[in-house]
Amino acid sequence: MNFELDAAAEAFRAEVAAYLDEHLTPEVRERVRRSGSMHDWELHRALARRGWLAAGWPVEYGGQGRSPLELMAMREELKRRHAPTEGLGMTVLVARTILAAGSPEMKADVVPRAVRGEILLCLGYTEPHGGSDVASARTRAERDGDGWVVNGQKVFTTLAEEAHYVFLLTRTNAEAPKHKGLTLFLVPTDAPGIEIRPIATLGGERTNTVHYTDVRVPDSARVGEVDGGWDVLMLALTFERSGIGDDSRLLETIVAAARNPGSPHTASLGDPVVRERLARLAIDVEVAKLLGRRACWIEATGGTPTVEASMHNLFHAESRVRFSSVLLDLLGPEGLREVGDPDAVAGGAFAEEFRHAVVLPIWGGSSEVQRRIIAERGLGLPRSS
Repeated sequence: MNFELDAAAEAFRAEVAAYLDEHLTPEVRERVRRSGSMHDWELHRALARRGWLAAGWPVEYGGQGRSPLELMAMREELKRRHAPTEGLGMTVLVARTILAAGSPEMKADVVPRAVRGEILLCLGYTEPHGGSDVASARTRAERDGDGWVVNGQKVFTTLAEEAHYVFLLTRTNAEAPKHKGLTLFLVPTDAPGIEIRPIATLGGERTNTVHYTDVRVPDSARVGEVDGGWDVLMLALTFERSGIGDDSRLLETIVAAARNPGSPHTASLGDPVVRERLARLAIDVEVAKLLGRRACWIEATGGTPTVEASMHNLFHAESRVRFSSVLLDLLGPEGLREVGDPDAVAGGAFAEEFRHAVVLPIWGGSSEVQRRIIAERGLGLPRSS
């Protein structure tokens, strides 16, 4: 196993970094902060112009054929800079799933527009009663002539307010076991009967509740077989690689603050206890990075790092919670100053990080789900009830 990236990947990283220096501007960050959306159309289209929305796809599908190591370098650079790429990630995931399981018409229409950065796709999985147990979906899709009628409610549909389509999980067979009666559709978010209501989160990001009332969907919008939605979901998971979190820049900022404390409340690097706590943070940052690279190496050598990606996601999410807690311990009250406060440490980045990190153990697959994958698929333990 090699944890280092090759020369091509590092060259691509430098190319991405130079491009982000030009396009990930303070204006982009301010727009994202004000909107609460982890997406910016200007940046999204700029990345699309370089072909980077589908950088790892085969050339025949509009991609660049980049290697997993090159993709890792790009993701690390985007994450290190905290680029607002939530929309990019969801759009690419859904588009790749459509390529694998969608109709020829959908592949010809939706996928090219997604790759060009013209449309955004979001995920409609979670329901109020189910949480991470998406197989318990109650949103119904019932046959009506040559189409379907959808009724139900989804929560935490992030970017529904910006997206053009939602990748919607529905129940089409109430009599079948819960994993067997599911079907996925790609539904326009402006379809009659769809109501999108905002949810404000502690981290400052916007997500949404979406109500579906007698929403008519043609059968051509179906992705995969009727009652075969669980298989399509599992396919989508193979495209949802580890997020490759890189918190090195945040660590550098807190070390700089401790080296030159601007307040008597801020801990000093001269204190050996402070140095020890920062060293532990540095270890967590490096371990998360190496777990992500391990998953990438497995993919680069032809494997499917399902368990390894879960290991990375679990460790990174929980270490970020520890990280944010230590940040405020070291900075004291000064660390709670928000973005926009002229006296805020690091422009308010630490207060923002503290609020955002709280949700990471449930965002994009809860820690409990990740542990279950590791236990069952990695260790061969019995399936939990």
